[in-house]
Amino acid sequence: MTDTPYVATWTGFCYTAFVIDVFSRAIVGWRVSSSLRAELALDALEMAIWSRRTANLGGLVHHSDRSVQYLAVRCTERLADAGAVTSVGSKGDSYDNALVESVNGLYKTELIPAKSLWRTADAVDLATAAWVSWRIAERCEHGACGDVPPAEYEAAYHQRPQATVAAA
Repeated sequence: MTDTPYVATWTGFCYTAFVIDVFSRAIVGWRVSSSLRAELALDALEMAIWSRRTANLGGLVHHSDRSVQYLAVRCTERLADAGAVTSVGSKGDSYDNALVESVNGLYKTELIPAKSLWRTADAVDLATAAWVSWRIAERCEHGACGDVPPAEYEAAYHQRPQATVAAA
């Protein structure tokens, strides 16, 4: 799932695109930019694809709202190249994007308080890098993942014994 919260800076707004893995609640791609152009979504998408480079992405569902940067032809073509299927939320319905909206809420509560004004987009970028690292691996436990950080949850999943299918 993906979405883009806005952040106020001294020079105007900047935007943070997040790509969230629904399985582990990990932030697998992100990018901060002072522009809402398609490159913002593409950069976050490329990071997400790179972070999952050992996984087969065929059949992956990439869900977003109807924001123009996610509907850009270049984004849908890149998803198709990776073997992913695009999914776009219905108009006026916030429920289908609730998971990523909750990440946006945590981002704005834990890092970007509503009344703060950041100096630059670069300052937001640097702080976001540290916040994402903490969210994925270090201390952030997630209730949907057995109260462990996303990285630990994924590691445990990949280390579990694989079920074998008996030959008939």
